Amino acid sequence: MYENIVRLKLEAPDGKLRETDVADTQTLLRIIQSIPSPKAEPFKQWLARTGYERMKEIADPEQSLVRARENWKKLGRSEKCLPAVA
Repeated sequence: MYENIVRLKLEAPDGKLRETDVADTQTLLRIIQSIPSPKAEPFKQWLARTGYERMKEIADPEQSLVRARENWKKLGRSEKCLPAVA
């Protein structure tokens, strides 16, 4: 997975461009899974829970709509713009 990490010049807080290791989301998640540290464990459990919830949404797309509606409301957006859930 480390061969998927590349170096890009990104702007640092001081305004200078510095070479920085970057990777896509899938590679970053695989790296996190491989960290053998108790400090990484809460994040690993969050990933597992999120993955499980996503699998349930794939099996029952209505759950995805319900979650989207809840997130929309949490953001304080108008309920008039929400699509109806069957």
